[in-house]
Amino acid sequence: MRKGARVRLVLDTNVVLSGLIWRSHPRRLLDLAKEEAVSLYTSSALLDELADVLSREKWTAMLATRRTDAAYLMQRYGVLAKVVRPKRIGRVVPNDPDDDAVIACALAARADLIVSGDKHLLGLGGQYQGIRIVAPTEAVELIGR
Repeated sequence: MRKGARVRLVLDTNVVLSGLIWRSHPRRLLDLAKEEAVSLYTSSALLDELADVLSREKWTAMLATRRTDAAYLMQRYGVLAKVVRPKRIGRVVPNDPDDDAVIACALAARADLIVSGDKHLLGLGGQYQGIRIVAPTEAVELIGR
């Protein structure tokens, strides 16, 4: 991690979703962004994926019980994350090409960490081109140091 600078994070969609809905390590990462202790980055592809997931019946019904909706959660996350414009990259994640969007975003953001619960991203050996790939629990621990 860079000394004296805010840690730059790209959160995979599963982490953003967890952080927006439940109290957990992903929520702590969103809270750190609110406190301006970290910088979050996303892309239009990742925002589209989040909107798609939040619009699925499973989530709309659950959100309705919590008196919220996808539009509100998207707006809330949009305030926290800066949007970058990634360049096209070749195939990085062999078994899940959708995860290449996370890698591309992290490269464009010059991220320190990619935070994911996805086995395909975590299976890349813990890093890609110097960007560490960690689970939410590890991210919170690293940032806390």
